[in-house]
Amino acid sequence: MTMTFEDLDAWKNARELVNAVYTITRRSSLTKDFGLCGQIQRAAISAMSNVTEGFERQHVAEKLQAYNVARASCGEVRSLLYVIEDNYPQASATLRDTRKLVGGTGSLISGLIASTRRRMVAKTAAILSVMGLIGWAGAYLGH
Repeated sequence: MTMTFEDLDAWKNARELVNAVYTITRRSSLTKDFGLCGQIQRAAISAMSNVTEGFERQHVAEKLQAYNVARASCGEVRSLLYVIEDNYPQASATLRDTRKLVGGTGSLISGLIASTRRRMVAKTAAILSVMGLIGWAGAYLGH
């Protein structure tokens, strides 16, 4: 069975994060702060969408770029949660839980980045090894 982006724990957590952000931004006191609501929603969606985009990319550099954008979007969400907490203190408990969720999501995305880099290094080593064998064989055969 082929793995899909829906199988990634990072994507599952990012989806939970999007839902948590939408729950927070639907609170009656916050709903009229359109700029803040829109910004944190876009940042959460960016985290989820960029995990998907990175997974779907074929080239390693593009994968890493998308995963890095996803991780940065998690940082943006975390920062905006402080803005909400400072200006809408009645939501503090929910915001702390959401910050934990965004931290966990960021950690999972960091794991994707590390895993992708390890695979890239392993492939490069394998290619260099084969190239070395070809070079050795060519030298041995007098080419």
